[in-house]
Amino acid sequence: MRNYQLYINGEFTDGSSEGTIDVINPATEEIISTIRKAVEEDVKTAVDAAHQAFLTWEKVPSKERASYLYKIADKLEVNRDRFVRMLTEENGKTIEASEGEIDLAIEYFRYMAGWALRYEGEILESERSNENILLYKKPIGVVGGIVPWNFPMFIMARKLAPAIVTGCTIVLKPSQHTPNTACEFAKIIDEVELPKGVFNLVTGKGSEIGDPLSGHPKVRMVSMTGSYPAGSKVMEAASKSITKVNLELGGKAPAIVTKHADIELAIEKIKTSRITNSGQACTNAERVYVHESVAEEFISKITEAFKNTRVGDPTDRDNELGPLVNKDRLDTVTDMVNNAVRNGAEILTGGKPLDAEQGFYYEPTILVNVKQNMEIVQEEIFGPVLPIMTYKHFDEVIELANDTEYGLSSSIFSENLNEIMRAANELHYGETFVNRENFEAINGFHAGRAQSGIGGADGKHGLNEYLETHVVYLEYKEDYSG
Repeated sequence: MRNYQLYINGEFTDGSSEGTIDVINPATEEIISTIRKAVEEDVKTAVDAAHQAFLTWEKVPSKERASYLYKIADKLEVNRDRFVRMLTEENGKTIEASEGEIDLAIEYFRYMAGWALRYEGEILESERSNENILLYKKPIGVVGGIVPWNFPMFIMARKLAPAIVTGCTIVLKPSQHTPNTACEFAKIIDEVELPKGVFNLVTGKGSEIGDPLSGHPKVRMVSMTGSYPAGSKVMEAASKSITKVNLELGGKAPAIVTKHADIELAIEKIKTSRITNSGQACTNAERVYVHESVAEEFISKITEAFKNTRVGDPTDRDNELGPLVNKDRLDTVTDMVNNAVRNGAEILTGGKPLDAEQGFYYEPTILVNVKQNMEIVQEEIFGPVLPIMTYKHFDEVIELANDTEYGLSSSIFSENLNEIMRAANELHYGETFVNRENFEAINGFHAGRAQSGIGGADGKHGLNEYLETHVVYLEYKEDYSG
């Protein structure tokens, strides 16, 4: 069994606490590692180290900073298979899904490294004849990065890569449920000899060290991915120092299937969008609205597709669906489905935990006869459960799709350009996927609205989240002759 330490100012350390946390394999329910249970003093030490490092790191040429990202990507690629196995072990996602996440993390480091000589400031026109106005883009400073358990490697890369290339330093806190890959990643940071203090890793419970990290006056941005309640707490803590927050929170993505949809395509893509990572992704299709004229065909075929989903050992490449991340998640999904049934919903397939000797598995589930005001339609499920409703008119479905406090992802399946364009213009979401599965591109901009968050990630707009402006008014003498 592995025992992991904190990584602060270029050193592995036990920190100030003698406490540890067990990490559980969700497929076997076995303890696979222990991590240090950091306390507030450890957070302060890590932030101080990051702040001291920033004073030097911000002056390093961006191309040199980017060179470390390439080294990290190369090291991660050499160790790819090991990280894939560890990710499946700690998270429960299938081997194929873990391979995709590790490969995406590698690609992300290289992609962001490529921005080193591309991001830029501006020269603005002045109302004075002997003045130039220069708008610089400078690193914001120390970043507190809070990473969730559902995509621990990719989202770590999503926070770390733009921070490093822009000249920021970072204190990163992984989820206590999936910290192993982050702790092993710290060894890669050590091997590439990233300057001390640029990257720091503190492990522990978010409820105990989240506030000290978010509220530290030397932290100038908190980038957090997680739930709406956790995001609210981060925002409250950050407000004490007027610290910028970048939050990607929950989602309740609607999928609209119109009468002009390619039904087979819709079934394939919606299934993928629902069961990805066992339904534990903020962008997962969370509810379907299908036109009544094609509802019977769609519901029959997607129910069959869910029945045929292969569930089991995530290390077996034949399986499509692994376990949920922990017992609490399994219980929550079970309670939500049971509550829906009590309120009139009908289960067409699934509807209960998988009858397995071990592991936190839940059956792929289709629900019909659900109503718009039900919890299962309004609140994020985060499990392989799909509620389906029907609609008559396009105006109606737009209204239903927008009836939520969330605003991250959405999708529409149609071969009719008018329906597609109306959805693009009228859906109140940060993303709308047309005739495809719900997963964003690294050169796009992954951002939500309302309770789905503030700010965003990826592409040039995501990079700019780590930069702040500095305007210089440069006045010179018109009569200077040398």
